[in-house]
Amino acid sequence: MNGKILLVDDEQEIADLIEVFLQNEQFQCFKYYTFQDAFSVIDSECFDLAIIDIMLPDGNGFTLCREIRKKYTYPIILLTSKTEGTDKVTGLSLGADDYVTKPFLPIELVARVKAHLRRVHDYDGKKIGSNEMVTIAGLLLNKASHECRLNGEQIKLTPTEFSILWLLCKNRGKVYSADELFQTIWGEKYFKNSRNTVMVQIRHIREKLNDIGEKPKFIKTIWGVGYTVE
Repeated sequence: MNGKILLVDDEQEIADLIEVFLQNEQFQCFKYYTFQDAFSVIDSECFDLAIIDIMLPDGNGFTLCREIRKKYTYPIILLTSKTEGTDKVTGLSLGADDYVTKPFLPIELVARVKAHLRRVHDYDGKKIGSNEMVTIAGLLLNKASHECRLNGEQIKLTPTEFSILWLLCKNRGKVYSADELFQTIWGEKYFKNSRNTVMVQIRHIREKLNDIGEKPKFIKTIWGVGYTVE
């Protein structure tokens, strides 16, 4: 098996179809149609990724996302029937890594699942040297162990957040536009609303580093250009 996937969607036909495509790629799928059933297993099973529909009959995907993020950093992909940017930004603000708007092609969703899991597996020590680290003003990043520490205190970052911070720190002084960050981290073509995705992830990182003042110590915004770590 390639990994354990938590799948939550009250539209049974859609959930069943996604399950088939995931199983065809050798993923082990834990499928649930309600918030409560999914909530009851998030602490009893060790998942590698979650796919969660925002609209559920007995709750919503936002709450489930928030509960997962209290303890776990594995990637979360939200499914939404809405096209409004606020819905997507809300999900990203709560810790989701990605979102897919219905209707969608199951093969597209599976491709995103694979992309996120590849990012996670890049930190398992098999593809990179265990001594590959960056230290900047009390901030330490260890790419092999996916470890982030600030003044000795461990900071829990999602794989997406770590990827962004690592890219900026490893290339200290280089300014990355939102376009460049999105295409490098997500590996997809940049669209206008992708800017919100990048902005929310940057804000998340700053909040976790307690670096949200007018003059941030680490990630700096170069207005009209992009982001950099000086």
